[in-house]
Amino acid sequence: MAGPLHRRRERLRVDQERTMSADVSYSTAFQQGVREEMQRDKTVFVLGTDLFDRGGHFAQVKGLGDQFGRTRVRDSPISEAAMVAAGVGAALAGTRPLVDLNFMDFAYGAMDEIANQAAKLRYMWGSPVPLVIRATSGVAQGGAQHNNSLEPWFSGLPGLSVVSPYRPYDVKGLIKSALRGSDPVIFMMHKKLTGARGPVGDDTELVDIGSAHVARRGTDVTVVSYSYGVRLATQAAEALAQDGVSAEVIDLRTLYPLDTATIVESVRRTGRVVVVDEAPRYGGMAAEIVTSITESAFWYLDQPVHRVTGAHTPIPHSPALLDAILPTEADVVRAVRQVLADGPQEAR
Repeated sequence: MAGPLHRRRERLRVDQERTMSADVSYSTAFQQGVREEMQRDKTVFVLGTDLFDRGGHFAQVKGLGDQFGRTRVRDSPISEAAMVAAGVGAALAGTRPLVDLNFMDFAYGAMDEIANQAAKLRYMWGSPVPLVIRATSGVAQGGAQHNNSLEPWFSGLPGLSVVSPYRPYDVKGLIKSALRGSDPVIFMMHKKLTGARGPVGDDTELVDIGSAHVARRGTDVTVVSYSYGVRLATQAAEALAQDGVSAEVIDLRTLYPLDTATIVESVRRTGRVVVVDEAPRYGGMAAEIVTSITESAFWYLDQPVHRVTGAHTPIPHSPALLDAILPTEADVVRAVRQVLADGPQEAR
């Protein structure tokens, strides 16, 4: 007679077969990519809290504990510093750890291990550090201590790659690339996209870190964004299309290294740009993107680049206040109409 463990594994097998042939969720795409890499490479393991039984706070590693056991899906004490330090040490010893911090806000407790150790050891010692640090990012419910946008922090640290995918396809393809790389990767997954669904690639399809994706083709204006901002940008582009405006949407997928070539190629065709970023305006990724466009495509611009960003304030718990400080589809539509309505400059 089959025991509980056998029945649990059989349910897992059936779930895997079902999800391989249909659109899958953002979290399931991550789970598939990690599973395939753990099957391919025995040095890959996952470390964090609430992983083995619960599968993570967002079910991102659900079922991996049963499949690979406690040696490769390791629950740890709640100490982000200890988790990342253990991951750095394990990476230096020849394994490929995936450290799961659940919420990126908790990375504050491990900043020395991330910024001063993981990011710099290749430079100091010439040793590869094949470490991936995953966490949810972006603003949802939860207040000021669970909704920080740390993308510019990590993107500004030499030695780290930073990815922030929008589509399930990119989640899977990017985590597979991250787990095969030789240097540390910060892997940010937006909370509001946890249940988003879409197709994913098979076990041979990877997405290169540092490559952007043209999510929607257009000719009148370029809208650049990443993560949940791509949803706002795409919805705005669809609304604008009803009035005959053709907006091109670029999904950056990776924040460092930034795929400037794809952005510039689009700007040269459209001449007008709006950057959408949920993070606070001052010193954020939007500012870096605008600077890159100005440096590389200034003479192709017909208007100054517009930014649609979050306000420079801690995140409130009140839904009404939250709505007041975050960018919306209407904000993106308004910004696009503004850059189009002003018309080309007569002199430069």
